[in-house]
Amino acid sequence: MLGNILVHLPTELPVRAAITGSISFAQSTGAHLDVIAIGYERTIIPLLAIGVTAVTSVFEVEQSRALERAEAALHAFDLQARNTGISYTSRALSALPTDARRIICASARVHDMTIVTQPQGGYDSGDNLILRGILSRAGGPVLYLPPTFDGAFSIRRVGICWDGSRRAARALHDATPLLCKADILTVIATTAPDKVPAESSTAHLGEYLAKSGLPARIVSLPASRAARRALPSLATDESLDLLVMGGYGCSPLQERLLGTASHMLRGINIPVLMSQ
Repeated sequence: MLGNILVHLPTELPVRAAITGSISFAQSTGAHLDVIAIGYERTIIPLLAIGVTAVTSVFEVEQSRALERAEAALHAFDLQARNTGISYTSRALSALPTDARRIICASARVHDMTIVTQPQGGYDSGDNLILRGILSRAGGPVLYLPPTFDGAFSIRRVGICWDGSRRAARALHDATPLLCKADILTVIATTAPDKVPAESSTAHLGEYLAKSGLPARIVSLPASRAARRALPSLATDESLDLLVMGGYGCSPLQERLLGTASHMLRGINIPVLMSQ
């Protein structure tokens, strides 16, 4: 059951997708949303250069401005959500970017799922710091919304990326409440059959889903490094509304440079549910 959902509202990146997607998700599922917006404090001042009193004053101004950005994001959310009938609470905070990531990730661990927007390249943003690191720290599924998302969140046609791995299985089970609402399920084989354990093959997955009352058809991506590049096209060809996939961990350096999820999400313009 996905009853309590954490929503991260960006304050430096465009916020529309997070607002529209999370509200629509709550309308579709009946879930309660706990919405958090964090404004980022960025001022760094040499203490000896201006004195303690002046530093304190500047920090207070920066905190106030950061909080204003968070409150503006929540105001935009409230304007759209207040007449929809959904259940939600909201909280505005100000924090340094690294502290903001700790807050969001810790909060994610006591929710059924977290909704965020996809990381966006080309931005030196506190939002990106959170978005690139949350999957490996949340302890649960993360729903990534494309920055261009606008309209109703739909789960009529769902694609399940499958390579027989533990992470793919984790994502599958985390997504089960959504899969049960889908009209059409498509299992996407992302690895050559000889690379997948026989006991967790796509055929066995198909049997498992059928026994659960969730029949699915099976399609395959190219068994090569081109598979990841082919996924967005396949999602379009299959008219998918949602992708479910396992996320793959990175070293700390790779996470800082690429992010755990950002390289996997590149080019995908539909919501993606990931788990580790």
